[in-house]
Amino acid sequence: MGPRQCQVCNQAQSKYKCPNCYLPYCSLVCFKKHKEFPCVKPQPSEFKTTAVLESLVEKPLVVDESSEVLQKCQLEAIASSSEIRNALNDKALQELVCRINGSSNAENELDKAMEEEVFGLFTDKILSTINP
Repeated sequence: MGPRQCQVCNQAQSKYKCPNCYLPYCSLVCFKKHKEFPCVKPQPSEFKTTAVLESLVEKPLVVDESSEVLQKCQLEAIASSSEIRNALNDKALQELVCRINGSSNAENELDKAMEEEVFGLFTDKILSTINP
């Protein structure tokens, strides 16, 4: 495995890892920025959650543009991102995601959620993870 990129600024090569969650970072500035949010040690059973979530998805997926479908490597990057997993511990964010998923007009709920700061930050994290 070659050099890793800093997962905080996404610009420099990481030289260090967070002692708690092992997130790669490049400098003290990035470490302090990372520590603004609580982080947790990865659990060995972290991939069980993904399997449970996949089994809950029952809606058929209709996509107009095939370019809107994420590649397997992008989905894996999201699943393995400690920053995204940490963000998902936020109860307000969990409620927003559940509200969007359970809505008969998910697009409308998504538009409303985008106005919430917690959801905007979350989507930015996902975008920076799938488009490094």
